[in-house]
Amino acid sequence: MAGLSTRLTCASTSLNASFRALSLNITNPLIKRGFSTSSCLQKRKTLPTAIPQYPYKPNYQYKQADSGLYGGVSISFGNKISKGRNKGKTRRSWKPNVRWKKMHSDALNKDIMIKLTRKALRTIEKCGGLDRYLLSDKPSRIKELGLTGWQLRYQIMQTPKMQEKFARTRKALGLQPPPETFEDWLKLRELEEKGLKKAEAISNEDSSPPNKSKSKDVNKGNKREKGTEEEVPKFA
Repeated sequence: MAGLSTRLTCASTSLNASFRALSLNITNPLIKRGFSTSSCLQKRKTLPTAIPQYPYKPNYQYKQADSGLYGGVSISFGNKISKGRNKGKTRRSWKPNVRWKKMHSDALNKDIMIKLTRKALRTIEKCGGLDRYLLSDKPSRIKELGLTGWQLRYQIMQTPKMQEKFARTRKALGLQPPPETFEDWLKLRELEEKGLKKAEAISNEDSSPPNKSKSKDVNKGNKREKGTEEEVPKFA
């Protein structure tokens, strides 16, 4: 028995020494400990700097939704009601039906392996394809795209096929082509601001009230005319 106890104490001390060695032999000073039983922090998806900023905030409640096309679906919670002798309620959750699917993009001319929900897949089929689903201008659609959908939308809009389509629509509507450089865009903006200032000045001049002196003179003249009309005698 004495031998077993000594062996157990030696084993425990060796384990403690190994864990201490793991915690001490750390090259990175920012990490406080090398061994931990807690789960690692979940990474948030970030967009590249070249892509415009997403108009809506990332999904902080269900971060997994930013990694694919979830269609605004998240985990729903409710009660499980038992129908037996011991009637009661127990809390439960319903997770979204997520799957990996290969979707074809006509603008990119390739298949994209993307994670999406059943709801988003049905909406894509109703819209008539992935490109039409991503290029919709509805605020509700843009809100449910998430960061992944916003990134795919930008990639599709930058393709030559979509640029030609946008140029044709601008020509049909009679709009000017977009500026090629940032300096040209600044010049156009300055011209627009000058035109707006001129239009505001003209509208202010038109809406300004007339002078009070002129209005008083007009009222006096009207009163005199009325008085003269009353004083004129009527002949039979």
